[in-house]
Amino acid sequence: MMPSEITKDEFCARFKAEMMKTLPIFDGSEDELSAYADETAPTYFEIDWQCDEGPEICAQADISYWEDG
Repeated sequence: MMPSEITKDEFCARFKAEMMKTLPIFDGSEDELSAYADETAPTYFEIDWQCDEGPEICAQADISYWEDG
């Protein structure tokens, strides 16, 4: 499946799954990370070039900023 053909639901589910793998570096609870992923994933899906990168790449890009702080 090409990234541009992915549904919003699938994109968001895969984005969230990728984020949940990072729980050990997240400064919060599993529920907080889950809510953050649910809120954040659609914003990546709505921007064509980010959606085309794929949900896992987008999740990793978002996570990369956490370590900078």
